[in-house]
Amino acid sequence: MYNDFTEQQGGGIISDEDKYALKEFLRGVGVFAGASVVFIIILIVLAHFASGGKPLEPSFEVVDTYKGCDVVRYAPHQVAEYKYFLHCENK
Repeated sequence: MYNDFTEQQGGGIISDEDKYALKEFLRGVGVFAGASVVFIIILIVLAHFASGGKPLEPSFEVVDTYKGCDVVRYAPHQVAEYKYFLHCENK
């Protein structure tokens, strides 16, 4: 019975049309994966150039004084988000 079925299908379990469809599917998956890798590499390179090639460092700056203490402005990652705190040295 198995031999009769395979003979009817052209001698193999997978027909030539199925092989062609599988080949087209794998080609499409390969193109998609390749394009994704190229896109990710481009994003990494652009992020590297945007950061200037050096790591971002937090910045501290004394902007004022209050009752003998320094008012310090802290910017965590070079963005327009500031936090202020008082720094008083024990005298």
